[in-house]
Amino acid sequence: MSRYISTSLWLLLFSVVILCGIYPAVLWVVGQTIFPFQANGSILTGPDGKPVGSLLIAQPFTKDEYFHPRPSAASYDASASASSTLAASNYLLRDRVARALGPIVTYRSGARAGQLVAPDIEAWFRLDHFAGQPHIVAQWADAHNELAGAWVNADPSHAQYVDTWAKSHPSVVAHWIKDNPGTPQPKAADLAVAFFEAFSKENPGSFPAAVTRQTSDGKTVTTIQAVKEGGDIQSIFFDMWRQDHPTADLREVPADMVMTSGSGLDPHITLQNALYQLDRVATKWAADTQRDPVKIRQEIHALLEENAQAPFGGLVGEEMVNVLSVNLQLRKRYGNPS
Repeated sequence: MSRYISTSLWLLLFSVVILCGIYPAVLWVVGQTIFPFQANGSILTGPDGKPVGSLLIAQPFTKDEYFHPRPSAASYDASASASSTLAASNYLLRDRVARALGPIVTYRSGARAGQLVAPDIEAWFRLDHFAGQPHIVAQWADAHNELAGAWVNADPSHAQYVDTWAKSHPSVVAHWIKDNPGTPQPKAADLAVAFFEAFSKENPGSFPAAVTRQTSDGKTVTTIQAVKEGGDIQSIFFDMWRQDHPTADLREVPADMVMTSGSGLDPHITLQNALYQLDRVATKWAADTQRDPVKIRQEIHALLEENAQAPFGGLVGEEMVNVLSVNLQLRKRYGNPS
């Protein structure tokens, strides 16, 4: 018996030394000597020499000077990799895509070819009629209760604004409680639809949105105000505008501009996606550097072509561009965004 135990212990020790010591050490030496960049996470550094991110993991870029990555269901958090899991029949998916399209989509043909649809969405919104009926915001909240509640929960200032509204509209709150006796003390999110219905009637052609301004002492203050234009209106109400304008000929948008990847961390976008963003990026860099927009566009276009690569050496798939790599090259060439 002792001989078998001794043999088993020696086998265990041998396995631990090989698998937990020698094998990892060999891999580490090979990685650090032959593939040091990949073995250390494919980390890129900025102009100051400090690490700014990995080529393998997407990160958000929001400035107009930079190319933007595809949407992420994981909020670009590498520790929470996930897809959206939203079915094609789920309105939340349609809403997310519509919000991404509103500020960027353009007309494809006609006298306004190439122009953004966003100003027309704002002008239509101010008329405050959808499908022949008044009060666009109220119709939106009635049709999509979940989205109305999500707006309230999206930011503490939204909930605080609704709470303040509730105190000044006791009759509306009382009527809501009468219709919902199981919730005698409603929270802000519970009153979302009632809030938007009342807001729409009191502020036709307006939507509550965060507005940032500077006070006389130089401090920055953000408050919720009734606005008639801006990103919130362009994104939230694009879907309704599209339903009211079904014949509008709009330019098709690359799918990866509005659809998330399976991991939520895909660091690449298609070359087609990058070219769709090219005008915005080039125009902003031209303004920052005070150079000819046409020349800047040509330079950035050439940069995209240099960096575009298709899988397996171009044998299959579409040409892709690594967002972090290209944006770093833009920063090195043109400096810091203004």
